[in-house]
Amino acid sequence: MPMPRPNPFALFTSLRLTVVLLLLSIMLVFAATLDQVHLGVWGVQEKYFRSFFVFGHVPGTGFLFPVFPGGFLLGGVLIVNLVAAHLYRFRFAWNKLGIWLTHAGLILLLVGEGLSGMLQQDHQMRIDVGQTRRYSESFRETELAIVETTHPGYDDVVAIPAALLAAGAPIQHPMLPFLVKPVAFFPNAMLRTRSQAPGGPPSVATAGEGADIVATPIPLTTKPDEANWPTGYVELAGPEGSQGTFLVSTMLQQPEAFAYQGRTWRLALRARRDYLPFTITLLKFTHDIYPGTDIPRDFASTIRLRSDDGRDDREIRIFMNSPLRFGGRAFYQAGYANNDRTTVLQVVRNPSWRIPYVSCALIALGLAGQFGIHLLAFFRRRPGAPPGNRAAAAAPGMASSPPSP
Repeated sequence: MPMPRPNPFALFTSLRLTVVLLLLSIMLVFAATLDQVHLGVWGVQEKYFRSFFVFGHVPGTGFLFPVFPGGFLLGGVLIVNLVAAHLYRFRFAWNKLGIWLTHAGLILLLVGEGLSGMLQQDHQMRIDVGQTRRYSESFRETELAIVETTHPGYDDVVAIPAALLAAGAPIQHPMLPFLVKPVAFFPNAMLRTRSQAPGGPPSVATAGEGADIVATPIPLTTKPDEANWPTGYVELAGPEGSQGTFLVSTMLQQPEAFAYQGRTWRLALRARRDYLPFTITLLKFTHDIYPGTDIPRDFASTIRLRSDDGRDDREIRIFMNSPLRFGGRAFYQAGYANNDRTTVLQVVRNPSWRIPYVSCALIALGLAGQFGIHLLAFFRRRPGAPPGNRAAAAAPGMASSPPSP
């Protein structure tokens, strides 16, 4: 009798692998939940779920080493396991169509989550009543904006990511007549004037308002009611030499203004901006509360949207659970400030936002279809019919009796 051929993909089609991956996923979620107190929501997502490995570090050193598989790795292997097991164990048949649809929905759901983790961008837009905006701002990323204001009709903007400032290498841009030299960069810092810190070290800045301000680095905070203030020192150097070292910080309300080669400039460290091909004007903001309380019942923004190509010019009301979807972005009503004079919109850009809806529809259709197939097969059976073909067996040498009428 020939021996069964071994399965070369036994590891990938194993049900044990599925169980192990699910257990590791539960452990990952549990560890991330505990660590959220220290890292916050964004930090936990980056460390645990939007990575291939969770890294630890040796105390007192910057050496990192992997300690646990991350969300991308677990999700990727789970997709391979599900696809391999399905192709190896199941053969296509019409009475198994529901199972195929259900598994396709599960695979699509995992793929969609992976794409969302890699492609989704979250920003916010704060608009005062009567104000017009054409950009949203990142929650976490910052940039050094160098703006030439010489021309009365427009501004020329050069935006340098904060990651380049942290790298410390000199930055040369063809639109700038000077070299940008990062001197220091702090992800979070506290600013104090010289009068508030007598006897302290002098400021690194030699030009602008920052010459009287000292920046002290402090640990990053993850508390929801506290903010981080990225801060840095940058030196501007032209062919004739240094033009001074400036202090830049998201805590500073006004940008630094200076002149160079007969042209005027502004320098500021700000939240990274995502410019839109349309403008949004806040016409009205309403805020209703439950009677006798301060609990918000509903708050909504009435805006006017105008596209640059002139095809769209309309008024839209954005309120809770009713976002605006336009230009590949979704605008959600997230909050308000300044005595109901300022609305806060959360702007989400996720090219794969439709995938979870499609996958859930496939899963629901597959489960309902498979149930319907089995239900239809049940009703097609004859009432009282035996489950299989049975033949009356007669004893040797004796004839079987015919059934009674």
